Amino acid sequence: MSFANVYTHRKVAETNAKGCEICYRPTSSVLVAPEGKDFFYACPSHLKDKNFCSPIIDQAAIEAKKKKELEEEIERVKKEYEEKQRKKKEREEKEKEKEKEKDKDKDKDSDKDKSNNKAGDEKNDSASQKDKKPESSAVASEEEPRVFALHRNFFSMRVEKKRQMEVAKRNRERIMQPSFFPSVPKGAPGSSS
Repeated sequence: MSFANVYTHRKVAETNAKGCEICYRPTSSVLVAPEGKDFFYACPSHLKDKNFCSPIIDQAAIEAKKKKELEEEIERVKKEYEEKQRKKKEREEKEKEKEKEKDKDKDKDSDKDKSNNKAGDEKNDSASQKDKKPESSAVASEEEPRVFALHRNFFSMRVEKKRQMEVAKRNRERIMQPSFFPSVPKGAPGSSS
């Protein structure tokens, strides 16, 4: 039985942690072959070892992800630009109203409103910057590779172990069959028939 040298990194619950195949320390990280043909537990530190396995990078998925991020960034910038344009028009309208009104008291009140609007704008800008920080940390955690190819020697060990398990299973099935062992002789001892 042969299978591809492609393993996907999965996490299991801490309660289901088992010994690492290499160092025998308990770990919740599992490498799974396609269609569940093979799996084994391996520490995350071993996954970073270039002599154990190497990550398989899906260029199409990375490009699609970058394109999606770029589109989101463009949409966000457009919204910010439209918001700034709207605020600018509102300010211009207020200035026109102020010019129409010649009253000095009203001019002083409108100056206070401007300072309040500027403070509000600064708060909105700082809030949008705070929103950007969690996105960058979430992206960093997703960039960790999930698909690996084992080093040639480790993969041949996995194939050999899988083959030995199949042979042992076949032998157990043969032993369970009544025709596996020879039958007891029926004639008298010493007489040849």
